[in-house]
Amino acid sequence: MIKFGKIEKYINDELERKKGLLFALIDPLDYKTPQDAVKTAKNADEADADLILIGGSTGVQGEDLDRITRIIKENVSKPVVLFPGNIGTLTKYADAVYFMSMLNSRNTYWISEAQMLAAPMVRHYSIEPLPVAYVVVEPGGTVGWVGDAKRLPRNKPKIAAAFGMAAECMGFRFFITDAGSNPETGPVPLEMVSAVKSCISIPYIAAGGIRTPEQAKSIIKAGADIIQVGTAFEKDSSINRMKEMIKAVREGAKNKQ
Repeated sequence: MIKFGKIEKYINDELERKKGLLFALIDPLDYKTPQDAVKTAKNADEADADLILIGGSTGVQGEDLDRITRIIKENVSKPVVLFPGNIGTLTKYADAVYFMSMLNSRNTYWISEAQMLAAPMVRHYSIEPLPVAYVVVEPGGTVGWVGDAKRLPRNKPKIAAAFGMAAECMGFRFFITDAGSNPETGPVPLEMVSAVKSCISIPYIAAGGIRTPEQAKSIIKAGADIIQVGTAFEKDSSINRMKEMIKAVREGAKNKQ
């Protein structure tokens, strides 16, 4: 019998209630100052984002990560979860961590070796691990390069769907498709979103390139359970802008395919 941790239960309960969630991703390295990153997190919380993610493809580490995570945690009411770029992107001040395996990496380090190295510290810090399967879709951006990903073709939704099925069969409890940070081609195609969700029962997270309320609404409507938004909130972190995105997610959830 699967035993869910506090944060995983929170996510599942919120999904049951709202049918569509928005996670605000804060990559501290993308902000001019740590104060700007904290302000974005506070605004996301006030706008009613469902969860605050901290991290990125390269990742702030050590004392800087400890400090910014602690400050954000003290200033928001929602769970604070790490989106790790490597084994150093861990801090005891977070509630949980995406314990991710990049299934389409050519390098076994990103599939299982980094996880082996990080597991003792995750347990030592008593951070809740969220079992996440992660695949990178074209163009893939920095994460595709860093993770040596065999990037999924945008016009091959059945490949993404098959990865989703494999993830669920292997016991992962979340599945992410990520087009990379701020891709020129935009977010993952809607056809791919629909194909993935039609094949899996675990929560499906769409990430990368979601810039507008219209995109957020259509991706949720197409089947995604959760979207991650990072760059769009970095460029405009006003509470009103965030509320527009979150409203679009809730509207999309009401009209899911």
